[in-house]
Amino acid sequence: MTSYTPQLLGALALFAFVSSITPGPNNAMLMASGANYGFMRTLPHLAGVVLGFVVLLLAVGFGLGGLFSAYPQTHTILKALGAAYLLWLAWKIATAKGVGEGQATARPFTILQAAGFQWVNPKAWTMAVGVAAAYVPREGGPGDMLIGAVVVFLVNLPSAVAWAGSGVALRRLLARPGALRWFNWTMAALLVASLVPILLDLMGTWS
Repeated sequence: MTSYTPQLLGALALFAFVSSITPGPNNAMLMASGANYGFMRTLPHLAGVVLGFVVLLLAVGFGLGGLFSAYPQTHTILKALGAAYLLWLAWKIATAKGVGEGQATARPFTILQAAGFQWVNPKAWTMAVGVAAAYVPREGGPGDMLIGAVVVFLVNLPSAVAWAGSGVALRRLLARPGALRWFNWTMAALLVASLVPILLDLMGTWS
C-alpha cells in the first residue's frame, strides 16, 4: 500500500515537470540532436536520457545518496568530472558540421551513451536527490520509490520529446548557409551557461 497522498503526488509531478522542461544539459543536447540528425535518429538519445535518469533516481533513492553524505568529496569529484565532460560536449556541439552532411564521425548519442551521461550530469543529480529527499514518503518502502520513479518517467518523457521535436522543427530554417552553425554555437553556449552554478559551487568548495 502506498504512502503517497494525492497532494504529494501532485507536488512530485509539478517538480518533475518544472525540472524536466526547463533548459539544462539534456534538453540543449536533445534540441541540438533533433536539429542536426532528425527525430528518428535522436530517439536512442531520447530513450537513454529518460531511462537513464530513472535508473539514477532509483540508485539515489535506494541508498547511493547515503554514500555522498558519508563521503562528500565523492560528490565533489563527480561534479567536477561532469562539468569537464559537459564542456567537451559543448565544444562537440559547437563544431558540428551541418544537417545532412553524414560524416562518419558525426553520430547522435546511443541509448547507452545518453544513459551513462546522466551519471555525470549535475542537473540530473540535483533532480534525483531532490525527488528522493523531498517527494518520496519517509515512512514508505521500496514501492513508494518505484511509484516516484514512474511519475517522473511519465512527466519526463513528453518533455524530452518536446525538446527533441523543437530541434526537428527548426531543421528547415537551419538548412540555410550559416544558420546551423549559429544554432549549434547557441546550444553550446546554453550548455556552458547551465554549468555556471556548478562551477561556482566547485570554486566555493575548493577555496
